[in-house]
Amino acid sequence: MTVSRRTVLLGGVASAALLPSVIKAQAQTPTEVVIGVIYPLSGASAQIGVDAQRAFETAADIINKNYDFALPLAKGEGLSGLGGAKVRLVFADHQADPQKGRAEAERLITQEKVCAIVGTYQSAVAVTVSQICERYQIPFLSADNSSPSLHRRGLKFYFRAAPHDEMFSTAMFDFFDAQKKKGQKIETLALFHEDTIFGTDSANAQIKLAADRGYKIVSDIKYRANSPSLTAEVQQLKAANADVLMPSSYTTDAILLVKTMAELGYKPKNIMAQDAGFSEKATYDAVGDKVEGVISRGSFSLDLAAKRPMVGTVNDLFKAKSGKDFNDYSSRQFMGLIVMADAINRAKSTDGEKIRQALVATDMKGEDTIMPWKRVKFDEMGQNNDADPVLLQYTGGKFVTISPPQAAVAEAIWPMTK
Repeated sequence: MTVSRRTVLLGGVASAALLPSVIKAQAQTPTEVVIGVIYPLSGASAQIGVDAQRAFETAADIINKNYDFALPLAKGEGLSGLGGAKVRLVFADHQADPQKGRAEAERLITQEKVCAIVGTYQSAVAVTVSQICERYQIPFLSADNSSPSLHRRGLKFYFRAAPHDEMFSTAMFDFFDAQKKKGQKIETLALFHEDTIFGTDSANAQIKLAADRGYKIVSDIKYRANSPSLTAEVQQLKAANADVLMPSSYTTDAILLVKTMAELGYKPKNIMAQDAGFSEKATYDAVGDKVEGVISRGSFSLDLAAKRPMVGTVNDLFKAKSGKDFNDYSSRQFMGLIVMADAINRAKSTDGEKIRQALVATDMKGEDTIMPWKRVKFDEMGQNNDADPVLLQYTGGKFVTISPPQAAVAEAIWPMTK
């Protein structure tokens, strides 16, 4: 059955009874606008959460102060549509636990009186957080979640400005096709994916694309996230010896995968990663010497600063707070707050329904972002289909953009191992 975007599940009677008071409290013209930000701030993914905080703080700083940037809300202080009201962020820790995410989202809405929520890194947590936001009619912006199924659940208050894994995987297969036309041998693929919604959705997208484009999957390994050992799985990968290994793994799993491959003497001919752990500095600090030439998909390219100097300037502000350059996650987190705050400003209200309507009406030019996107404009399911992915190759201790041609600054090194 097809579920339309207007389908709204309001939950139980008790929750429904809370709605009028929650919405009324948040509909007054404020002196500050309170936005909830929900990330893993403790546990195995804590560093992701810390970096996310710095990205959101950088965006809030640009909104609240006066900067001469071609970014929405940069010029002038605060939200002009709400009399110069400043954005105040309230951070919550979901600990990579979907049920903790559910509870924290409800707390942000009912106790902290946020008018919108942005999150969440793990797609599995985005599922529960977005359901709570839907119940309370509070807009949720999925800043960096890439599971394609997230925007297909008929939720009215769900929005995603960034690409999802079907879009990312299509960019990978476009690259494979282009390499084959250049005479490179790419026939067999090995999928390696963790067992939450992120890994499962990623693998499903890649299986479909492989069938459509004529590639043979010789190994499809689904492993338990945060597994203490990947020895058996890597032995299977080594035996399959595919032309391309395609991992969908978060940071701790990515590090363990690479270490195990080294221990067992398995050197893939090529690695095309679904971002996640393979975009994280922690992975390359730990095992970067073992994955020279790895390719990962992304949303962001710092190379864009050569064409658009503002990108480098904004990156410098983030680096001053975090000690790092923007990566695929922190750039999407930064833009997530800009997109949400822009909608609140145009809504001239902190009422959830008015913000939702403003998000629906969003049409932000790509050059007014820090991303290599055509624009930000949401379809009827809340997905931006103009968020163009890039492919990045790790070489010489840094990532360079190798695809698509209009964004590339270097030719791909292929195969990655000689």
